[in-house]
Amino acid sequence: MQGDDAGGELAPARAWDLQPSGADTHDTVAVPAPTSWEGMDSRQRKEAQRLQESIERRMADQQLVRLLAEEGFAGSRYEAFENELARYAISVLRAWMYSGYIFKMAATRTYGLNPHELDLERLAADSDLREELASMTVALALPRFRQRAFVEGGWTFAGGAGITTYFMGACLYDFPNEFRRYRRSEAAEREAALQPHFDDEVLPGVEAEVVGRQTVRDALKDIPEKKVRERAVVALTVDGYTQEEIRNILGEDSVRAIEGVLHRWRKKAGAKKLQERGGERG
Repeated sequence: MQGDDAGGELAPARAWDLQPSGADTHDTVAVPAPTSWEGMDSRQRKEAQRLQESIERRMADQQLVRLLAEEGFAGSRYEAFENELARYAISVLRAWMYSGYIFKMAATRTYGLNPHELDLERLAADSDLREELASMTVALALPRFRQRAFVEGGWTFAGGAGITTYFMGACLYDFPNEFRRYRRSEAAEREAALQPHFDDEVLPGVEAEVVGRQTVRDALKDIPEKKVRERAVVALTVDGYTQEEIRNILGEDSVRAIEGVLHRWRKKAGAKKLQERGGERG
């Protein structure tokens, strides 16, 4: 697990700023670094340095986008880029959740989630919950980010945001739904705890949701954090979504791709069970 005690510091300072809709899409010439800081006060020097760092970062991003575009934003190079972006975003989201800063960020997009004090305490205390919410948010954001930022040309050098900043903005569109899903599950769990349980009384809707959430966590336990796509497919499957629904949610090309992920996961899970049973007999 990545550490979360950095609060919001891991994130870019203006992660809610996506590219302006009217941004120039043509290549932009970088502003050269100042050869002298004479005549500038400390605030001006800091601002000039920040601007230069932003330009250099976006120049590197622009070159990367050109390389990825040559391969149609697909293939092994894009997959490696996507994995690195996912790892970064999950780390930042976990930190934002740990500190509660995620709700301030969501509010800048008019998503008034109004977290209860208990929600904030749970997020700060429960590393698995932060991982679950961050992984699902990133998995849902990645396909839309690819389409909007790269295929449709939404990300540009002139827009002012680096690629990672742009992607964190995209994640803020998906986090509210994931957080609401968690909160519904928590409400169901509290309701189940308050209900008297008699032998002839069942609470199918409530119990199914509570048990279902724990089942999702159990299923994800052995899937590495970096396998964002696999974690999302398995979590949605255990949650009861059909393969066609998962294909649409994650922006996959075909149901066969979903089947492939599930087949490999089931094969690994089956092998682990056999190994555990063998150990028990021994």
